[in-house]
Amino acid sequence: MPLSHILVPVDFSEKSECAARYAEALQKRFGSRITLLHVLPPPHYEFGAMEVGGSVLEELFRSRAEQARKDLDAFLAEELPADSVGRLILEGDPAAKIVRIAHDLGVSLIVMPTHGYGTFRRFILGSVTAKVLHDADCPVWTGIHMEAARVEDVRLQKLAVGLDLRSQSERTLMWARRFAQEVGAEMALLHVMPCLEGPGGEPVDPEWQRRMEAGAREEIQGLMKRLGWDAPVQVGSGDIPETVCRMAKEWGADLLVIGRGSASGVLGRLRANAYSIIRQSHCPVVSV
Repeated sequence: MPLSHILVPVDFSEKSECAARYAEALQKRFGSRITLLHVLPPPHYEFGAMEVGGSVLEELFRSRAEQARKDLDAFLAEELPADSVGRLILEGDPAAKIVRIAHDLGVSLIVMPTHGYGTFRRFILGSVTAKVLHDADCPVWTGIHMEAARVEDVRLQKLAVGLDLRSQSERTLMWARRFAQEVGAEMALLHVMPCLEGPGGEPVDPEWQRRMEAGAREEIQGLMKRLGWDAPVQVGSGDIPETVCRMAKEWGADLLVIGRGSASGVLGRLRANAYSIIRQSHCPVVSV
């Protein structure tokens, strides 16, 4: 915060247009600069299976690049103000280039769709988006339900924050609080505990489960007290992604904020539950 620079990867799909409208809505609130990025895969990615000579392959790729430039220049040209929007074309692996340019430009936020399609879209997370979520340093705003037809359709009135009470919780909470203050949104904090089982797979004593939930609530309230502010807290138990998404939907959240790990590694920055939350959420998700 503040969101001074927003990166929007573009593949010219309808979902890219919706993502750009979310970025435009944020631009109007934060005065952000937007960079629209289109990444051209290397020639052998697009034309490698074709039995053509090197000069023909080069000409095909040059033609593809020229068309991509025209498409990018025309992309929402009437909606996005030219004086605050940059348009950039790069060549290479899309996910790697998105992450690299976000780092090089010092962007505050990446806004991109998940590219889930069809009846089973809740189970789909596109490979490019998954890699960006895995590797990006900055927060990533994504989600299956980013379907704003107009900037006026983007709602940011209620913000839910999913906390797992790990080391990144304070950072997640501070980002969400600042965002809510800037856009004038209400905020609620959500924490979900897995349903625990005793020996033999039997459910644990309900009273013990309630005490665990009360302890989690006290920990969240202690965190907020250290930060010097207050917000409604909801604590539940069950399947974590499903329950977080249900609680956020029941509260009427327009945006769900979740945390990521602090460093890349074998498992990446994004924890396993986060992928499922993004796939199942009824609203866009920001992973911080």
